[in-house]
Amino acid sequence: QVQLVESGGGLVQPGGSLRLSCAGSGRIFSISAMGWYRQAPGKERELVATIASRDSTNYADFVKGRFTVSRDTAMKSVYLQMDSLKAEDTAVYYCNMKGLDRYSRPFDSWGQGTQVTVSS
Repeated sequence: QVQLVESGGGLVQPGGSLRLSCAGSGRIFSISAMGWYRQAPGKERELVATIASRDSTNYADFVKGRFTVSRDTAMKSVYLQMDSLKAEDTAVYYCNMKGLDRYSRPFDSWGQGTQVTVSS
């Protein structure tokens, strides 16, 4: 079983920055992709950014140029640096990790979510 724990959310003023972290634990053999998604009240969960093999990244249009996703595969961790935050970035942010466990079974795990609130 693979567990993900997020940290770094909080309250920030518009234009400010936050850095989210997500650490994976459990029977992880290999990681193929990691990423961040978010869900605002009354809306569906949406992709924010992903990072895969060879550090290839994919960003939603609404965060391009403001957010940066990175990872430390050895530490089984993924990060999201969020700059120039806007009120519309307010949401619960979820970490996602895909890969193989130690029994060569694929896993697709989610964290519990961390609240990000952008408000003056």
